[in-house]
Amino acid sequence: MRRTRILTAVLALAAGLLAGTPPALAAQAAQVTIAAESYTWKNARIDGGGFVPGIVFNRSEKNLAYARTDIGGAYRWQESTKTWTPLLDSVGWDDWGHTGVVGLASDSVDPDKVYAAVGTYTNSWDPGNGAVLRSADRGASWQKTDLPFKLGGNMPGRGMGERLAVDPNRNSVLYLGAPSGKGLWRSTDSGVTWSQVTNFPNVGTYAQDPSDTSGYASDNQGIVWVTFDESTGTSGSATKTIYVGVADKDNAVYRSTDAGATWTRVADQPTGYLAHKGVLDAKNGFLYIAYSDKGGPYDGGKGQLWRYATTTGTWTNISPVAEADTSYGFSGLTVDRQHPGTVMATAYSSWWPDTQIFRSTDSGATWTKAWDYTSYPNRSNRFTMDVSSSPWLTWGANPSPPEQTPKLGWMTESLEIDPFDSARMMYGTGATIYGTENLTDWDSGGQFAIRPMVRGLEETAVNDLASPPSGAPLLSALGDIGGFRHTDLTAVPSMMYTSPNFTTTTSLDFAETSPNTVVRVGDLDSGPHVAFSTDNGANWFAGTDPSGVSGGGTVAVASDGSRFVWSPQGTGVQYTTGFGSSWSTSSGIPAGAIVESDRVDAKTFYGFKSGKFYVSADGGATFTASAATGLPSGDSVRFKALPGVKGDVWLAGGATDGAYGLWHSTDAGATFAKLSDVEQADTIGFGKAATGASYQTLYTSAEIGGVRGIFRSTDKGATWTRINDDTHQWGWTGAAITGDPRVYGRVYVSTNGRGVIYGDTSDTSGGDTGGDGGTDPTDPAPTGACAVTYKITNQWSGGFQADVQLANTGTSAWSGWSLDWSFADGQKITQLWNADYTQSGAAVTAKNVSWNGNVAAGSSVSFGFTGSWTSTNTKPSSFKLGDQSCAVS
Repeated sequence: MRRTRILTAVLALAAGLLAGTPPALAAQAAQVTIAAESYTWKNARIDGGGFVPGIVFNRSEKNLAYARTDIGGAYRWQESTKTWTPLLDSVGWDDWGHTGVVGLASDSVDPDKVYAAVGTYTNSWDPGNGAVLRSADRGASWQKTDLPFKLGGNMPGRGMGERLAVDPNRNSVLYLGAPSGKGLWRSTDSGVTWSQVTNFPNVGTYAQDPSDTSGYASDNQGIVWVTFDESTGTSGSATKTIYVGVADKDNAVYRSTDAGATWTRVADQPTGYLAHKGVLDAKNGFLYIAYSDKGGPYDGGKGQLWRYATTTGTWTNISPVAEADTSYGFSGLTVDRQHPGTVMATAYSSWWPDTQIFRSTDSGATWTKAWDYTSYPNRSNRFTMDVSSSPWLTWGANPSPPEQTPKLGWMTESLEIDPFDSARMMYGTGATIYGTENLTDWDSGGQFAIRPMVRGLEETAVNDLASPPSGAPLLSALGDIGGFRHTDLTAVPSMMYTSPNFTTTTSLDFAETSPNTVVRVGDLDSGPHVAFSTDNGANWFAGTDPSGVSGGGTVAVASDGSRFVWSPQGTGVQYTTGFGSSWSTSSGIPAGAIVESDRVDAKTFYGFKSGKFYVSADGGATFTASAATGLPSGDSVRFKALPGVKGDVWLAGGATDGAYGLWHSTDAGATFAKLSDVEQADTIGFGKAATGASYQTLYTSAEIGGVRGIFRSTDKGATWTRINDDTHQWGWTGAAITGDPRVYGRVYVSTNGRGVIYGDTSDTSGGDTGGDGGTDPTDPAPTGACAVTYKITNQWSGGFQADVQLANTGTSAWSGWSLDWSFADGQKITQLWNADYTQSGAAVTAKNVSWNGNVAAGSSVSFGFTGSWTSTNTKPSSFKLGDQSCAVS
């Protein structure tokens, strides 16, 4: 159930999300390379897992559809594979809030164009402002316009909309409804620049809870939708009539009849409700509005549906249920564009026994329901449901009638009939996208078939990850849906963890030398907060909570599975032998400490709290504070002990206003050494060692050499390779990371809304090159024709970035290469990736690394670098490959 959606993000923030503010550039660059196209990235399949508040079909091109999520970015439908393609994986660490999408618009005049209004929170949880992203290639790439205010993709009211709209007649004109009293905004240049519509009369008045001091529920929900009456314009001319929905129970709908020059409150409109959706049927001249007494997506106790005749100004209450009989608000409003008299809406906030979907084929005069009672509590459904592709959607439940599993849905704020296919409908829930391709069977008395239409859309928030040395390759701790045991990364697991089923799993661990023993802890409205497994997470049984526990916290299991240490919310650190039938309070360690186990010594456990590292040598009964100093003073820290080596501990974390980075201890935390070349680090994990390496591979989400990314080291942190790229960043990746102990190069990365990402390397050499992977100086230089393209891709005061492409234009392959050039203006390279380099004065030599030395005839190789410059930055005029001069472009 998605009731805890906000809690997931708050937990992530509390775990250190706000530490991701941009740092000053490091004065000394680290020894780091950046891998190019050596990793492939995929999701460990879960399929869905989060709230989908918006689905948008393009009105002029068949099969072009988009979905927006509250924290997991936006997606485009791929008809050929019936899957969704993620569009915002390029959002980086500093802009993590831009993975929350509060509005999305597909241009019906130019279907290649799509727009997204992004930002996750309007309060202090998101330090950055919102933005409007624009794409001319259907979301494959984006340009950004920053806004002078915040947007709230994960705020209350996020299911209302769409707040972003393109004029269907003059597509250079867009409107955006803003929250927080910021009003209505307009762009007249296809989203490049924006200005407030200063004469719009109402910025909104409604807040979910004005007394909320966090700013989350107390924010004014603002302008919530924009709808054009396309019949009042002609191609190339701005649409004259525009309707705007406002979060104001007494003044919910406004209209302009002069293309936005002036605005008036629509006369005689209903009051006492918020207008969640406004959908216009221009053919019949009706504006349909779905009303609720609350902003959603969780709340809403009463609602109505109304129809407004745009030519006569007549309002008609077309509610399918009398207000007195509702316990929910209406949303999910849609019109069948092939048959505009067909209208549908949802009871979005009906949690029990199920949501409801309503359908009318006579413009709202009469309605039928997706299900109804025969004799209570028995139901008759107009639909069938097949969730075999996502079997966990049953939640492992066995409810009593009138509930059923799987449910038709909850939080059903988005429901859309395909404008080109009356038989196809999609709707979003708190956990997935459902759809049907025989919707019209509803009208003939048959049953329409519902199934998940969500493959490719991954929307879980990840709190912890583990990859045991045997059994399942991946165990996950997730927000809202608990977590999964993945025996096959390419298949959806049959069920999330059950017995008990935590709403959010906050931490998990396995016994290093006995990996069938697994423990997890998490949040639950009522019941135990700890569970155990003796078969590698396939089956679970609940433990017993010590007194005072209110939340999961962190947990650790001894290397041999003989004992457990738990640091729950609500009480102090606890330890037990056996499986948690009784707990004892640990001494010497403060409540709320993060706990981990040594991976060799079964009696050694570690803890961290507020800058202090703690060690227990007696199974967690007593802890002693280490004398180590210089560690991060806050609690935005994650640390792990290395498998196979007693007392080998790595610690990552910190904040930009204090100690921040990566530390290593080889004496069980008595002392720590900080890695000087790592400016920031937020996670640490271990994986299988590279071929010939004596130490396990390290993985971290970090900033090294002035670059944010996912990094790998095969030489104990002496050198690092960035293994992701700018198109694969996934916003915030600071909760957890782990390598795979069985597969070299495989890494599992947590995200805050894009699920579990895993990467596999194509580097068959099994190791990073660091500074040692270049061509041996005694190797013969390649011969044959060559061509060089030198491009400055970014330049700023005192610094620049350049890309170099070296092409083999000869007839023979190269088995190594070495490229020489000189700078004319005293430029100095500060960092170079995908090659080794030396620089002496103005002269530079760049050599291949181990994995890109072979260049076939007709092929090319690329590398890049950052450098410094002073008065001018002239491009090099000549390049040599050995003694061969290259053509330059």
